[in-house]
Amino acid sequence: MKKETKKKIQIVSAGLFLLYLICLTYFLFFAESLGRSYAEREYTYNLHLFKEIARFWNYREELGMAAVLANIVGNVVCFVPFGAFLPVLNRKARNFFMILALSFEFSLLVECTQLISKVGSFDVDDLFLNTLGGVIGFFIFTVCNRMRRKHYG
Repeated sequence: MKKETKKKIQIVSAGLFLLYLICLTYFLFFAESLGRSYAEREYTYNLHLFKEIARFWNYREELGMAAVLANIVGNVVCFVPFGAFLPVLNRKARNFFMILALSFEFSLLVECTQLISKVGSFDVDDLFLNTLGGVIGFFIFTVCNRMRRKHYG
C-alpha cells in the first residue's frame, strides 16, 4: 500500500475514532432518553459477575426484549469500534492482549466515572461486556487487515 494511502487511512480513522469517543461520551453520560441525569442519586454498583446479565435475562418478559438487547448487546456493540480503530491508529495495539487490556482499562475508566458522577452505575457485567466488544472489534480489524494484505500484497 502506498505511503500516502496509509496516511489518509490514519487521518480518517483518527477522525472517526474521535467522533466515536464523542458519541460514546454523550450516550454514557448525557443522554436523557437513556435515563442519564444529574438529579440527586445514590452510588449504584454491582460487583457480582453475571448478576445483572442474569437479572435482565430472567426478567426479559417484564422488561421487554428491547431493554435486554440494549443492555447486553448494546454494551458489547458500543466497544467494537474501540477495538477496531486502535490497531489502525497505533501499530503497538495490533496485539490481542494489548487490546484486551486497553478495552478493559477504558471500560474501567468509564465505569468509575459513572460511579463517581452518579450517572449510570458501576457494573462488572458492563466491564465484561465492554471488554468483549473491544476484543470483537480487534478480530474484525484482524480479518479486514488480512483481507487487505491478501488483496494488495
